[in-house]
Order: sequence, then C-alpha cells, then structure tokens
Amino acid sequence: MNQERYEDGWRVDERCTNCDVARQLAPGLIREVDGRSVVLRQPRDRSEVQRLNAAAHACPSRSIRPPAGRLEAALDPFPMALDSAVFLCGHNSPHTAGANSYLLRRPGGTSMMVDTPRWSASLAARYEQLGAVTDVLLTHRDHAAHGRRYADHFGARLWIHEGDLDAAPDADRVLRGTGPARIGEGVVAFPLPGHTRGSVLFLADERYCFSGDSFYWSRGTADIEVADSITWYSIGELADSLARTADRLHFEWLLPGHGDRRRLPADDMALRLRQLAARTRELRPRPIDFTAMRW
Repeated sequence: MNQERYEDGWRVDERCTNCDVARQLAPGLIREVDGRSVVLRQPRDRSEVQRLNAAAHACPSRSIRPPAGRLEAALDPFPMALDSAVFLCGHNSPHTAGANSYLLRRPGGTSMMVDTPRWSASLAARYEQLGAVTDVLLTHRDHAAHGRRYADHFGARLWIHEGDLDAAPDADRVLRGTGPARIGEGVVAFPLPGHTRGSVLFLADERYCFSGDSFYWSRGTADIEVADSITWYSIGELADSLARTADRLHFEWLLPGHGDRRRLPADDMALRLRQLAARTRELRPRPIDFTAMRW
C-alpha cells in the first residue's frame, strides 16, 4: 500500500519574537526553547501540515518557514472558523505584539472585527467575504495600530475606551466609565481597567468573551490566568475590575488577544473566573517583564 509522505524541513528562523502564536496553532509540533519557538518535529500527516501552515500564515515575524522556503497563498487557512459565529483572522501584526484578532458574525449577514490583524487591502477584502464589517472593536491601546485603516476600508465604526483614547484619537465611538455598554444586538462592552487604563472586554450572545489582554487560557496551568508580568497600568485595578465584573460574565468561549483560546461549559467558566478574581486580589505590582511570561 502506498503511504503518503510529507516533506521535512519546517523550521523557525532567528526573527522569532516568542509571541506564542505558532504554539497556539501547532501544539505538539512547535514549542518554546530558550526564549523562542522551535519546530519540535516534522509533520506526519496532512492535518499536521495544515497546522504548521496556519502557524506560518499567522506568525507576525514570518519566522515559520516551510520546506520550500516560501509560503503558498493557496494553503492560507484564514479566516479560520472557530465556531459558527467566530473566525480567527490570522496574519497577526508585529505592531500589536502579535495579538490575535477575530471576526464575529452577526444576524443579518454582517460582522464585527475585534482587534486587528496586520493591514493589507487583500486581507480586508477576504474578511469582508464573511459579511460587511460594521464595527471594529479595540480591546485596548496595544492593539490599536491598524484600527483606523480597517475601519475606513470597511466604512465601519471604530470603538475604544476613553482611558486609551490617545492610541486612537479619531475613534468614532468612545466608551466611558466602568459600566457595561451595548455595542449592538447581543454585544456588550465591559470596561476592565488593569492591563491598561482603557482595557475592555466584549461579550457576545453570552457565549463569546473577547478578553483582550485582561485574561487568557494558560496551557501551563490549564486555567484562566492574568498576565501580571505585563500589566502596564495596575494589577490592583485589574483585581477590582474582575471583582466588579466576574459575576456578570456568562460565556463558553474565552478568546483573548494573547494566550490560548478555550471552550468550556458556561458554569465552569464562571467558576474559574470567580476563582481568578480571588487569586488576582493576592497579586502585587511587579516590573514589566516579557521574558517572565509562560503561556
């Protein structure tokens, strides 16, 4: 019987910034060694080739190199469906520290973009194929780099919180205060100051939580965590935000900017979030240290 063979030669080059994106998309194939990603082993089947191609097309530094040396556009899987209403944009931008971004489909055939991938007119056209984009939702200042450009291309409204307004001073909609605000049918913004002064999470349909950099799913602890070593504004404020908000958040999907994604039953997520709020209350400020992050 003939057995399909897969070419060796996948590698990570020296441009890697250790952002974790490739490890999210190709677990078991790419891991961290000495502060950068490395290819753990070569693919053994078609699905593993697809995972490596996803990692390569998402990598913000274009460090994931296939055997032929150049990426094939035909093998680009993005936007990638995570669920019936949520797609991962891929093509993470070096100007947002490699943050993940998402498309949220809405009833009636429109969609919203949460944070942004690298800017490209061809990418924007591809994302529009999922439905006219009506809103670009920025979770905080670190992810604002391409917001105006995407919003203008789509003819969409650009949203940011007043605490981070200097990062997008030409935003069309400005969230204020710490109370929840309705963005559209089924979509609510919850200001969550802590990671930055103007951090926000967006809750959709009581199913999807776009948490920005406020909290994420950790593969290391198999739980929801905060990234306290890169909390720019105040870990104390983040603890207060979680205490104020945790009981109001009901969702199944955790979809962060950095760190891993996870789907769990809503009751399980709710319990974990309350426990995270209690743990965060015990944390104390420490200097910003990217090298301390272990996703």
